[in-house]
Amino acid sequence: MSKARVLIVDDEKSMRDLLSITLEKEGYDVETAAGGELAIEMLHRETVDAVITDLRMPKVDGLQVLRAAKEISPDIAVIVITAVASTETAVEAMKLGAYDYITKPFKLDEVNLIVRNALERKRLRDENLYLRRQLETQHRFENIIGKSNRIAEVFDTIRKIADSPSTAMVTGESGTGKELVARAIHFNSYRRDKPFMSVNCGAIPEGLMESELFGHVRGAFTGAVSNKVGLFSAAEGGTLFLDEITEIPPLLQVKLLRAIQLREIRRVGDTKDLKTDVRLIAASNRDLEGAVQEGVLREDLFYRLNVIPIQLPPLRERREDIPLLIAHFLQKFSKELGKDARGVTPEAMIVLERYHWPGNIRELENVLERAIVLGGGDMVNVESLPESVRRERPVKGLESVEIPEDGLDLEATLDAIEGRYLQRALDRTGGVQTKAAELLKMTFRQFRYKLQKHQTMRKSQSIEA
Repeated sequence: MSKARVLIVDDEKSMRDLLSITLEKEGYDVETAAGGELAIEMLHRETVDAVITDLRMPKVDGLQVLRAAKEISPDIAVIVITAVASTETAVEAMKLGAYDYITKPFKLDEVNLIVRNALERKRLRDENLYLRRQLETQHRFENIIGKSNRIAEVFDTIRKIADSPSTAMVTGESGTGKELVARAIHFNSYRRDKPFMSVNCGAIPEGLMESELFGHVRGAFTGAVSNKVGLFSAAEGGTLFLDEITEIPPLLQVKLLRAIQLREIRRVGDTKDLKTDVRLIAASNRDLEGAVQEGVLREDLFYRLNVIPIQLPPLRERREDIPLLIAHFLQKFSKELGKDARGVTPEAMIVLERYHWPGNIRELENVLERAIVLGGGDMVNVESLPESVRRERPVKGLESVEIPEDGLDLEATLDAIEGRYLQRALDRTGGVQTKAAELLKMTFRQFRYKLQKHQTMRKSQSIEA
């Protein structure tokens, strides 16, 4: 990305020169036009981010420049300057899409501030548009969203196993999206037109669980006044998702194992078996091998369910996906809540990317819904975030620093850490160096220098090897 381009339109050379010098000092790439006609020609030929135009000019005035700019590119920020302080012209300019309106005489600091704010607003709008386009293309699978390598591996596994009849075991912390994965597998398989049934095994009382899974016949127990269809029968031909599988009692695990092995079930109180064709997907937020060792989960059932293991990473291990997830939830809540939530401020994005997210995606979703409901304006800002999120946590792994007994090469160690952060910033920003520099609170020149240094070091090490 190049630095922002600003077009100054004024029939007075002295005003063009003054604004040009002022804005170039601020780091902008400045072009000038001596009149509205020339400005419109330039807008057709060149791409600019902002236009500062005088209102009163011969032949083609500032309002005509404003109209043309908005027709060519609706996202151009246009600032109108005039010596005539007229409410009518101000209202007309704003109706035509001007970002702001300044009257002469003005302070240069005022111009700098307005231009900076206009370009920041445009940058945020462009960034959110980019994220929305990303969401609509390769970075989502059903409602699972991300571009990180870890989540790309999950997408790949789903595609490979969707049409397989094999059981799958989805593991991951609470809030990582285990049911979304199960749904994605089902709706991308040949079973998509059949039922998808989901049950949280921890939410069913132990005495009712067998009846819930397999059904019962009338008179099987007190209160069984009619036949009941269990989840296996309800999901016939489709998929049954068993969340929190370790909550199933050991005795019932034996019957579940039999249903998987023989593809048969027996309703409570019945004397005959029923054939079943159901694809099973199980899930847990526990360490399953530990659950087997503790006797909570039968080993033979574990191996039957764990044919295709899918491990979902916690959100803190896929931070590059946070901006995409935020864009997704902003779209969702804008529709559901009737709010115009267009994005988050850069400061809020830094806080959201830095936070540890113990509740994972579910916690991020709740935080954004709260911020949109309670916050004012169309941007989520830091003040609308909960105190628990705003409060900075220590960087994981740096709570204490140990020095080996034989010492260490501090310079080489710091170089290695710096190199990893440079690469992580590039990964998160899709290789855009200016954005990576912003993420690391560096100037573009500093970032480019350090990146070139590390690339040279790697080449040198490669040659030596």
